[in-house]
Amino acid sequence: MAKGKAKSRVARRLVTLLVLLAAGAFALTYGRTWLEKHPQHNPWAPLDLDNPRGWATSMKIGALRSDPAACRAVLERSDIAFTQLQPAGEDACRRDDRLLLPDSPLVPANPEMTCPVAVGLSQWLTKDVRPLAEEMLGSPIARVEQLGTYNCRRIGGGSEGRWSEHATGNAIDISAFVLQDGTRISLLADWDDIGEAGRFLRAAHDSACLNFGIVLSPEYNAAHADHFHLDQGRRPTAGMCR
Repeated sequence: MAKGKAKSRVARRLVTLLVLLAAGAFALTYGRTWLEKHPQHNPWAPLDLDNPRGWATSMKIGALRSDPAACRAVLERSDIAFTQLQPAGEDACRRDDRLLLPDSPLVPANPEMTCPVAVGLSQWLTKDVRPLAEEMLGSPIARVEQLGTYNCRRIGGGSEGRWSEHATGNAIDISAFVLQDGTRISLLADWDDIGEAGRFLRAAHDSACLNFGIVLSPEYNAAHADHFHLDQGRRPTAGMCR
């Protein structure tokens, strides 16, 4: 009888193991199929900015910082026009990754920037800023005013300390948004506005943190009173959002 009970226990364990293996195989197959249908959540799927933002998007944008060729492939895959420029500068201000976005609404037009900045900016404007403007302000975005991308300097402008992301064009400063109806909303004039203009700017700031590794606003310090500083020195959602 003892042998019979032992055999019964072995049989039950074998059945349990088979059930678990079958369940695991089903979950693996289902998961693979689900990820294929939802590439925005698939960490192994190539980044395409035409897809919705997903769980893996910030990780993929962060990975582009060390792979300019893969980054430019993202722009091509997403049908975003760009002009690649030759390397320039030297030492800490050497810029091997330089490009222009000729179809962007930036003014002044065609600031030089790194590819990861171009990817973050393109996604931010398309998925966040434009929809927010139409929803909250009732008018599409016509122009986005910028204060520059490249500036060979250290943080704070002194002679010591860490180099700014601007030193390699890996940052952009945004100062204002102009709507098609002519309304101009600026950081300097409207950040503290309690109406729709102020709420729009704060929503634009929060959404920028999904696309850039460092986002600094007038809340950060007086030096940023008139602009958003956006850079890709870190991975989006894992950096600083102030």
